[in-house]
Amino acid sequence: MSSTRMSALELLDVALDDGSFVRWDAPPHRVPTDPAYEAELEGARQRSGLDEAVVTGEGRIHGRRVAVLACEFSFLAGSIGVAAAERLVDAVERATSEGLPLLAAPVSGGTRMQEGTIAFLQMVKISAAIAAHKAAGLPYLVYLRNPTTGGVLASWGSLGHVTVAEPGALVGFLGPRVFEALYGQQFPPGVQVAENLMAHGLVDAVLPVEDLATLADRALNVLLAPREGLPMAPEIPPEELPDVPAWDSIIRSRREDRPGVRRFLRYAATDVVPLSGTGEGELDPGLLLVLARFGGAPCVVLGQDRRGQTADRPMGPAALREARRGMRLARELRLPLVTVIDTPGAALSKEAEEGGMAGEIARSLTELVTLQAPTVALLLGQGTGGGALALLPADRVLAAEHAWLSPLPPEGASAILYHDTEHAPEMAEKQGVRSRDLLAAGIVDRVIGERPDAADEPEDFCRRVGLVLESELTRLLHADPATRSAARLARYRRLGT
Repeated sequence: MSSTRMSALELLDVALDDGSFVRWDAPPHRVPTDPAYEAELEGARQRSGLDEAVVTGEGRIHGRRVAVLACEFSFLAGSIGVAAAERLVDAVERATSEGLPLLAAPVSGGTRMQEGTIAFLQMVKISAAIAAHKAAGLPYLVYLRNPTTGGVLASWGSLGHVTVAEPGALVGFLGPRVFEALYGQQFPPGVQVAENLMAHGLVDAVLPVEDLATLADRALNVLLAPREGLPMAPEIPPEELPDVPAWDSIIRSRREDRPGVRRFLRYAATDVVPLSGTGEGELDPGLLLVLARFGGAPCVVLGQDRRGQTADRPMGPAALREARRGMRLARELRLPLVTVIDTPGAALSKEAEEGGMAGEIARSLTELVTLQAPTVALLLGQGTGGGALALLPADRVLAAEHAWLSPLPPEGASAILYHDTEHAPEMAEKQGVRSRDLLAAGIVDRVIGERPDAADEPEDFCRRVGLVLESELTRLLHADPATRSAARLARYRRLGT
């Protein structure tokens, strides 16, 4: 055991409120086994001071009751056999029945080899228990420690709604020692490291255990915020808007100093918890996925990040796969979903075609329009093409005054019809792309004024948008879900007829 590795009880002492931890563990049930394994178990008990490789129970994080699962590496490398699995499942089921969020801290070499295939199969029932917990709409947070490998990573270690990892932690499916023994060569360095996994969208953050409670508290402030009985935010009357030419709005929307989703969240939201990537090995800087609250209203936010979309790296299909992760979170956790649209257009490239851009747009559209959760779309800036449309269909659609929506940028429409870009201002006017026209067509429900330009008043503008969003979310949360979903489908069925 590393001299710097915390024990399970030490970790819980740091992560939980002082004196709040209560053990749930019953004595492990042992099946008859061979004397050599019994001697190993006795040695593990002596070294660790524990009776198994996992500790379970409950405690409090910033006063909030949570259930916890933690591995002990000094007990046979934190490996999971029948007794440890039974303890884990009992704890998960108890957390589910008592309606508690669940925090897991695995550190493990994986399946306990001394128990063979029976131990290997235990991962099925652990995964099933976690799935039932999530199906009940309860949060599951995971803190991957050094090392987490094998069947533990391939089951309950990879199922978190939010997954963070210890700095420098070895996290991988096949441990490097096993790889070397099987294949006669070393595993490539730097791959199975927490920071590399974050760079590839497999974990949401890398942070020391001392920061775990703060992150868990922020996440649970969103994930456990009330959805019913939420005080209704004040209704904000619609604004009188000046008749600004469409091309003026398009020019304003392209200002480099125009506030994007990051500044919007900084000024308008609280308890913001950034997530990272698809959770399946992809990360696109063109999309920001966060948990957040606007006033008292909790939500998942999918925001197209103008700062992350560049000429040499436009928004690709991975961004929409990341967006669909956000939709899944909203569905599983019964949270409202907010999409923020601000894109000059999805990637047009060999990589985007081979990555299935068209299919990802189709799947995002389908999932979003049928999502059984309240949805609000915010058209914040540029709204070009299928990349914008993929995040549009919602119960309520808001637009900044100088935001716009078009199948192509006006220059592209001009090139198709006139074989030049000189007619772009004319095309913008004819196509009805500006917010005022979108409102008249029923595509947008409300336009939020800029005074006169969001880039000139970023903080005030973002706060106004946040107040409107809070008002819209609280009203959607008070609506009957079936009626709300039916109205959303009807809206897009009749649009343009």
